[in-house]
Amino acid sequence: MKGRVSQVLIHITGCVIFLALPIVFSPDASNLSDLWRYPPALKDFLVYLVILLFFYFNYFVLIPQYYFRKKYLAFFLISLVCFTVIVLLPNMLVDFRGGPPREGYEWPANNPMPMPSDRHPHEMQHSPMEQADEMSRQGPGAMPQHYHQTVSRSILLDIGHQVFLFLAVFFFSLILRITDRWRQTEKEKLNAELSYLKAQINPHFLFNILNTIYSLAVEKSDQTSTAVVKLSQMMRYVISDAGHQLVPLSKEIDYLCNYIELQKMRFGHQLPLSFTVTGQATGQLIAPLILISFVENAFKHGVNAAENTDIKIAVNILENQLHFSAFNNKVTIKELPETESGIGLENTRKRLQLLYPASHTLVIKDDARYFEVSLSLQLS
Repeated sequence: MKGRVSQVLIHITGCVIFLALPIVFSPDASNLSDLWRYPPALKDFLVYLVILLFFYFNYFVLIPQYYFRKKYLAFFLISLVCFTVIVLLPNMLVDFRGGPPREGYEWPANNPMPMPSDRHPHEMQHSPMEQADEMSRQGPGAMPQHYHQTVSRSILLDIGHQVFLFLAVFFFSLILRITDRWRQTEKEKLNAELSYLKAQINPHFLFNILNTIYSLAVEKSDQTSTAVVKLSQMMRYVISDAGHQLVPLSKEIDYLCNYIELQKMRFGHQLPLSFTVTGQATGQLIAPLILISFVENAFKHGVNAAENTDIKIAVNILENQLHFSAFNNKVTIKELPETESGIGLENTRKRLQLLYPASHTLVIKDDARYFEVSLSLQLS
């Protein structure tokens, strides 16, 4: 919502600045009310207004409906018609462009014969006496020949100016629309890739947790029902909350706690395990399921009843900064043929690169005796 409001404000500001250009650079009109007294300035204003309307027409209609659908001939023909309208419409609405005065129009006292050269002083090549002599030779009501030449040059300059404005707005709207479409495509690609990565991760979680509950059921442990409840809480989080782009940090930590409690039930409380959470989760947001693969990896490669086990997991919250670490010494494990080692870590690494490209630091130490992960993350 905030992004849309900012975009609307940017468009409004840009429109106001663009429409103010013919007023700012006009030698006659110093404000909007002066436009109605000076037809040349009014015509320039109408040209800018029509070009601005063409920008949005091209951006919202022509490019999506014709250019993106590869109807190039229709696209350029309609654009040509729009250009013709931009050139003709202001001349039809404002019929005075430095020509002879219309009936009822009074020349300003300090300018007995306004011409296009009034707007371009360097084009004035005849003195007032020469103008009077030339008019007397041509007869009453006739205009000097150089006047018509000046008018022709002025018309050509106007058309050239309009062509430049039209092409600039045409290509600017085209580039802007193509860029927006590319960004939208990248965003959809990102969402699709994230959904794919989540789809890979979730079954892996479920497989390990079901193994835990299976072990408790085989042992006929009284904690089996508790484990099922914790599993239902975890699955509710995965199904309901993990579908969002961001989730409350407190829910992500609760998910870690439930997972660790299930592992304690499986291996017993004699399992050497250190799990600490420092700081307060007070409304911070985080990408869902971004930490669990590190915790899961520590249990997967660090637990063996016949060997020494040492697992240390720490979560430290400092306002909008999260510091996470997971350490485990390496033990002998038997890889299941249905699973692929490292898939959870690799997917998490990809998700961090996609979601936090410049706001995370991930350090993984894979030693012959231990495995350690350290993650620093900027929270929302």
